[in-house]
Amino acid sequence: MSAKSAVIGTPAAGEWTTGLCGCFDDASNCCVTCCCPCVTFGRNVEIIDQGTTSCVHAGVIYYCLAHVGWACIYTCTYRTKLRAFFSLPEDPCGDCFVHCCCLPCAVCQEYRELKNRGFDPTLGWMANAQRWSQAGVTVPPHIAPGMNR
Repeated sequence: MSAKSAVIGTPAAGEWTTGLCGCFDDASNCCVTCCCPCVTFGRNVEIIDQGTTSCVHAGVIYYCLAHVGWACIYTCTYRTKLRAFFSLPEDPCGDCFVHCCCLPCAVCQEYRELKNRGFDPTLGWMANAQRWSQAGVTVPPHIAPGMNR
């Protein structure tokens, strides 16, 4: 997907592009996440944090926290950031609950969401930004959060 189509063809704000249990919509990512969820999470974080947190840094933190049973507390904060970025609802329930009950599915869904909105988490933030620059996009694809009550 080109950067221009990522901006023009971006899915509507307020809607997830795939369901929580749609892991097999991207079978290769599903396999990576099942074997090493820290990799998928790290890739997501680098995009969500716009390069301020590296894939490796986030993955190592995830790995360490997973060994003491606290990974979901860290990971759910990034689901909240992703939802705010694209004005997505807490679906099917609150972010922390989703991550505590179904962490691999949540991380896969977030990865698919980034891909479906024009990002390529496997490339990292800098490569995505360079891709947009070459396509003439000066700002990464972004949907401003809507107003909430």
